[in-house]
Amino acid sequence: MALTGRTALLAALGSLPVGLWDPSWTGILAVNTPLALACACDFALAAPVRRLGLTRAGNTSVRLGETADVDLTVTNPSGRPLRAQLRDAWPPSSWQPGTEVEASRHRLTIPPGERRRLTTRLRPTRRGDHQSDRVTIRSYGPLGLLTRQGSHKVPWTLRVLPPFTSRKHLPSKLARLRELDGRTSVLTRGQGTEFDSLRDYVPGDDTRSIDWRATARQSTVAIRTWRPERDRHILLVLDTGRTSAGRVGDAPRLDASMDTALLLTALASRAGDRVDLLAYDRRVRALVKGKAAGDVLPSVVNALATLEPELVETDARGLTSTALRTANRGSLIVLLTSLDAAPIEEGLLPVLSRLTQRHKVLLASVADPHIEQMANARGTTEAVYDAAAAAQANAERHRTAEQLIRHGVTVVDATPTELPPALADAYLSLKAAGRL
Repeated sequence: MALTGRTALLAALGSLPVGLWDPSWTGILAVNTPLALACACDFALAAPVRRLGLTRAGNTSVRLGETADVDLTVTNPSGRPLRAQLRDAWPPSSWQPGTEVEASRHRLTIPPGERRRLTTRLRPTRRGDHQSDRVTIRSYGPLGLLTRQGSHKVPWTLRVLPPFTSRKHLPSKLARLRELDGRTSVLTRGQGTEFDSLRDYVPGDDTRSIDWRATARQSTVAIRTWRPERDRHILLVLDTGRTSAGRVGDAPRLDASMDTALLLTALASRAGDRVDLLAYDRRVRALVKGKAAGDVLPSVVNALATLEPELVETDARGLTSTALRTANRGSLIVLLTSLDAAPIEEGLLPVLSRLTQRHKVLLASVADPHIEQMANARGTTEAVYDAAAAAQANAERHRTAEQLIRHGVTVVDATPTELPPALADAYLSLKAAGRL
C-alpha cells in the first residue's frame, strides 16, 4: 500500500486548526481517526492488483533508431473498477534520454470484468536484446487516499538490429551490377567470363565478341554476351577484438564494419553469390553459413544484433584456421579489421600466406575522419602539432597497407560513411575483371 499526496494534504489541513486552537492529543485523534477510517474504506474499495491478468504483444525486433510498439493488455477480473497508474519498466537504453518517464507511465480505468490495452513506444539507443522489467501498478480507491501497489513480471524481448544506414547505396550498386550483367542498354558488353547468350550485332559492339559459327548459320551477325561469374563463395570475417572497440565518431569501429558487411551481403546475394559470416576474436562470436540467397541478409542482421566488441587481442592464427575451415577453396575472404600497424605486423602478416594461397583476400578498414580533419588543420601551434601527428598516423596506415598489397591483398581504407560503397565497388571491380 502507499499513501497519496491527497492524504498528507488532508492530514496537514486538519492538524492546522487543532494546533492553533486546542493543541492536544485528543484534537489530533479527533482529526486523524476519521481520516484513517476513510483511508481504510478507500483501500478496501480499490481493485486488487495481484489478481490482475497481464499479457504482452507487439514488435519483437526493430532497427536501431526506429520506434517499436509493445502492447500490454490488462484484465480486471475483480468486481471493483480499477483506477490505476501503471509503469512499464524497460532498460534506460530503450528510450531517448529524457523521454523515459512520459513513455513508460500510463493511466487507466478498467470496469469490472473488462480489459484494456496499453501501448508502450520504445526507441532504443543501443543494439542487442532488450528485456522488459517489472510492470508496477498502483490501484486507487474512489477517494484517492490510500492505494494498493504491486508488481508483475511480464517477460518480453525486443531485439534491436543494426540500423543498416548504407542501404541507401544499394540501388546504385545494383544498377552497376545489372550493367555488368549485360541487362542494360549500353554500348559495351557486360563484363565477365561466363557465356550468357547470343544476340544480334548492333553498331558499337566489340567485334571480338562476334560468334562466327552462329553467324554462319543465320543471316545476321551474332555476338556473344557475357555475365560475371555466379555462385561464388564470399566469407565475411568480422574482427571483434579490442581494435573494434575504438570509437570512430559517435560509434565503435565495429558498428561501421557491420554496416559495411550488410551492404556487401545484400549486393552479393543479389549477384547470385553465396555469402557466409564469421565473427571472431579468440573464439567464434557469430557464424552464419549455408543460407539461401533470400535468407542470408536477415540471418546476418540477426547475428550482428547482439555482437559487441571484446577487449581482448584477436588471435590471428585462430582466426585464419577458422576461416580456412569455413570457406570453400577459391573463395573471396573479406576481412573487416583495423589497419593498425602492431596487430597487422605481429598478428596477421605471419599467417596471411595461408589465406592468400587458397583464396582471394580483401581487407576493409575503418579510417577515423577526425585524423583527416587534424591533417588539414593550420593556424595555431597546437593545430600544426595535430597535423604532424595525423600525417604520421596516415603514413603508418599507408605503410601497413602497402605490406598487405605486396602479399596479394586488396585493401580498402575509408571513413565510416565511405567504406560501405567503397567495399562494394571493390567487389564489383573484382567481379567485372573475372577475379572471383
